[in-house]
Amino acid sequence: MPAVGILPVGALGVSFFYHLTRELRQLDGRVRFLERRGSERGRALREHGSLLIADDHATRSISTAEICQPDLRTSAQAGWLPEIVLVCTQPDQLLPVITDYVGLFEDLHAVHGLDEAIARLPLLVLCSNGIYHERVRRFLVESVEDSMLYGRLPDLWSDAMGRVVVKLLRGVTIQTGHREQSGAEAIYRPGPAARTTLAGGDPAHRRRCASTLQSLGARFESADTAPPVRVEFDKALINLWGNLLGQLKAIDEQGNFRPLTVREIHPQPESPETRELAHHLIAVGRAVRAYREDEDFETIYHSAMTAARGPLDHVPSSLRLIESQLRHGTLRPQLAATEAWLLDPLLRFARGAGLDDTVNYFTTLRERIEHRLAAAASRLSARSRTIVPARSA
Repeated sequence: MPAVGILPVGALGVSFFYHLTRELRQLDGRVRFLERRGSERGRALREHGSLLIADDHATRSISTAEICQPDLRTSAQAGWLPEIVLVCTQPDQLLPVITDYVGLFEDLHAVHGLDEAIARLPLLVLCSNGIYHERVRRFLVESVEDSMLYGRLPDLWSDAMGRVVVKLLRGVTIQTGHREQSGAEAIYRPGPAARTTLAGGDPAHRRRCASTLQSLGARFESADTAPPVRVEFDKALINLWGNLLGQLKAIDEQGNFRPLTVREIHPQPESPETRELAHHLIAVGRAVRAYREDEDFETIYHSAMTAARGPLDHVPSSLRLIESQLRHGTLRPQLAATEAWLLDPLLRFARGAGLDDTVNYFTTLRERIEHRLAAAASRLSARSRTIVPARSA
């Protein structure tokens, strides 16, 4: 049975691991975690010796020696190379992952030759939130070209480049999960099994990937007609409703924060705020041909809202992050990477398409969020200044 790597340990990755091991009942080594190359946190977790995963029944401590590998290149050199790698990093960590992937290609080529190296390269499934597939694919091609330039790989343009690029897939997921506490004491709580849609690459790789992951117990499906940008825009609508509009509801003007569930953020499937955001996002999607001009707005809207309101008791990841940052005193008045990798591409596309009203809408939305984050950070700072250390006797 093919092996699956999950990179790295995190809330989403642990949820995938939980379902791919049939709720931890099938820990046979086929599904393992991979570290990000150079990650101190990943190395510390592996050295700690155990990973805590909780569900409705119990909290299990699982030996990291059994389920955690070093980084992808080091693992391959030691003899463990998965067929599929689910990449669940923060979106701003994706490009270094691609650099390591090309490094793995170089290693395999040096040992096995070109054709065997391509055959052994894992399918790389990018599962992080964001609108980035086209950018990451271009970076992959540029990185391979750099390796060709310096002689670490031969000329691939006659045929082989295409066989490499189609191994890059986009996995757009509504899988949930969260982490309690941090560091070695973290407890991971996977959400219920939810759909992940595979796009990009080629049909054969997508179907093989979906079939393999389904056979292990997770919910993956191949999008045989929708391009990656379409499924990214569909998920962006859900993320922006939950994470951005959720932040505006969770933080009031005075900086008071309360983590809200999806049920509290979207008590009804209709609101002026969700419709306005959808109007502007779909306008950008039409401009970049993620959506066809003849597609009905209402159909897109209601399909996305049904998916958004699916996990009603779920607290969106950005609200969990704010809660953690407030607890540790690290909150800053700026968007997290997940939101930035949604808003930045949308603004770039809107400017390129001349959608001035949409540029203004997303710019203003960003400013409103950062204003609320600044208020929460200021309130946290003021509260910490009022704490007077006790005098020693």
